[in-house]
Amino acid sequence: MPGIRLSALAVACITISLATGARGQGQNAPAVFSPTSGDYATADIRVISPGVVFASGLPDIAADFTKETGKKVGIVVVGMGTIVEEMTKKTPPPDVIVLPFQLMTTLSLDGGVAPGTFTPLGRTRMGLAVRAGAPKPDISTVEKLAAALKSAKAVMRSNPASRTMVALLIDNVLKRPEFAGVNAPPSTKGEGGQALAAGEGDMAIQTISQILPYKEIELVGPLPAELGAWIDSGVAVSTRATHAADARAFIQYLLRPESNKVWKPRGLERFE
Repeated sequence: MPGIRLSALAVACITISLATGARGQGQNAPAVFSPTSGDYATADIRVISPGVVFASGLPDIAADFTKETGKKVGIVVVGMGTIVEEMTKKTPPPDVIVLPFQLMTTLSLDGGVAPGTFTPLGRTRMGLAVRAGAPKPDISTVEKLAAALKSAKAVMRSNPASRTMVALLIDNVLKRPEFAGVNAPPSTKGEGGQALAAGEGDMAIQTISQILPYKEIELVGPLPAELGAWIDSGVAVSTRATHAADARAFIQYLLRPESNKVWKPRGLERFE
C-alpha cells in the first residue's frame, strides 16, 4: 500500500481546518459546492462524502451497486469545514462516511467510526487546468510550474475562506516563495476549475477529479510531487449507522478491483 500518508502540508492545512472550520462557515464565508445523488433521507444506505471523492465517480459506483443489489444509495456532499460535525449530528445519520485520513482519525477518536471498518480508499492530487484548446505548459518541476503560473493573467482557485481542505492546500502552495507574483484571485463562483469553466481566468488549480468533469477546460497534469499537494481519503462505517450490514457491503463494493475502472479515469488513485 505505497505512499499512504498525508504530506506535512496536508496535515498543517487539515489542522487549520479542524480548528477554525466552524468559524469559517459564518455569514461571510463563500458557499461550498454541495451536490447530492439519490434521496439521502429514504435511501437504504446513506453516505456522507467530501466533494473530491464524489467527483471521482462515487455516484456511478453507487448506481451500479443499486442495479446489482436493489439497495438504494443516497449521497450528500459536505464541505470540509463542517464535515466532521455533519457526521456526528446529521439526521438521519449516515451509514457510510468518507473522509481524509486526518479527519477520519479525529472522528475515530471521538467514537464516530465503527471499530475495524476504516479502510484506505485512494489519493486525489491537485492539478493545473487550462481552457480547452489552450497550450499546455510544462509543469514537471516546481520552477516550471511557477513560470507557467506567472505567465497567466489569472489563476483561479477555491477561496480559502471556505475552509475546505482543497482551498487550504492550494493556498499553502501559492504562499511558497517560488510563486510570489502569481495572480491567483480566489474564485467567487465556486471552485477553481468551476470558475475557469465559467470563463474566469486562463488557468486554474484544483483537484484532478474536479477538473475532469468540465468539457470547457483541460487537465495539464498533476502538480509536482514535491509540493505534497494531494488528499488521501478513507471510508468507514459510522457508529450511528442504521444499516450497518448494508454499509459494509457497499464499502466492499467500492473497494473491488472492478471499481478502479471508474475511480482511475476520474482522478482517484486507489491504494493497492
